[in-house]
Order: sequence, then C-alpha cells, then structure tokens
Amino acid sequence: MSDLVTQLREAGCVFAEEEAAILFAAASDTTELDLLAARRIDGEPLEHVVGWAGFAGLRIPVAPGVFVPRRRTELVARVAQRLAPDLGTVVDLCCGAGAIGIALATWREDLTVFASDIDPVAVELAARGLAPLGGTAVVSNMDADLPPGLAGAVDVVTSCPPYVPTRQIAMMPHEARDHEPRRALDGGRDGARVQARVFDAAVRLLAPGGACVVETSEHVVDATVAAATHAGLAAAVEEDEALGAVVVVGTR
Repeated sequence: MSDLVTQLREAGCVFAEEEAAILFAAASDTTELDLLAARRIDGEPLEHVVGWAGFAGLRIPVAPGVFVPRRRTELVARVAQRLAPDLGTVVDLCCGAGAIGIALATWREDLTVFASDIDPVAVELAARGLAPLGGTAVVSNMDADLPPGLAGAVDVVTSCPPYVPTRQIAMMPHEARDHEPRRALDGGRDGARVQARVFDAAVRLLAPGGACVVETSEHVVDATVAAATHAGLAAAVEEDEALGAVVVVGTR
C-alpha cells in the first residue's frame, strides 16, 4: 500500500493515504487494484474510478462523464431539510447523480422528492438511488417534463446548477475540466445564467411561501441574488464556512 500512496502523491493526489485505502477497498484482487490505480494516476476522478461519491455520510452512485457531487452541496440539502414542512414536496433541478434528493429522502421519509436533469445517464443514477426511498427522477429541461400537478404545489426547490463563469473553466482542476461534462460546470458569462433559469422554474413550481435553495459561490453570489430577485423572489444568503459553501434562498 505504501507504494500506491507514493504513486498517488507523485500524481498530485493531496489525500493520497485516504485515496489508497478507498482503492484497496474497491478492488477485488491485485489485478483490479492495478487497473483502478492506473485510472486514478492518469487523472480520472476517484469517484468515477470507484463508482461512488461520499455525500452527507451516504454513498452516491456516479459514473464516468457525470458531474461528481461536492461536499459543499450538503448545505443545500441541510437548508432544504430545515425549510420543508411535514409531508412536504421537494423538487431538485439540475439533479446530476441525485445527491441532494437522495439525502433529503433519506433524512426525511415524510417528504415526496422529485429530481430532474437533462442528462439521461445522470438521471438513471439518480433514479437508482431515489427509487428505494420513494423518490422519482426524470429527464427534463428544468420543469418542462415534470408532472403537471407539481406546478404551484411544491414546498422547496433545490438546485446545484453550473455556476462557474465561462472564462474561469480553464482554471478549474483538470479532473473537472477533462472528465465532467462542460454543461455541468459552465454558468455563462457571470456564472448565473443557469441559476436564473432555476429561479424562473421555481416561480412556476412553488406554492405561496415556498422556497428555492440554490448553490453558488462567494464570487458569484451577487449575480445569484440578482437572478432570484429578478424572478420575483425575496433573496437571502446562507453560508457554511466549514463546508466552504454558499447558497441563496429565494422565497416566493
């Protein structure tokens, strides 16, 4: 194992010891370990290599070519958990592999959870995680193909949309640039292009008094607040320094 740790460290893996342990646990034999290690050393995200991402104490299934859930997105799920009423309905837009919805459905069995994304591969993963929990994932461009009965009846909308300004994509770690879909990263000129579409969809979905929780960053937050306000929502910012996370909550 020490040799693998050295190889991972030389490849630029900051948490080489932890990653080596995960790779060892994922491999059924030394041949498979060598194959998995080679993929990681070549720069493929660890989560793609082993098939899961850690999120809020859960293992979220992921696959090559799919956006990897970040730990900071846990703040979206926590805020949504707090805001959702008993027996509430939650819709997660731009759901990716479904981490937010899976966490909420795990923590709150009383919630009805729907998730949507334009990526069929990501939706298949999200559906796999949500179905045993009573949740639903569908391929949809925002709310376009969600059940029509959800319009005006949703308590909380959540989303981790792409919010990296286009000009900053080139500065992202190569793991993201080379192995995650650009459409899951690129937030347009100011980072808020897709966020604005989420807030617009939320206005169509939310019941009066409902809230939309959208992940952003300290560099983009002003544009995110502006997008929420432009959609007609009352915007507030919440942060978690430990997670390095920022969300905007838009209330209808």
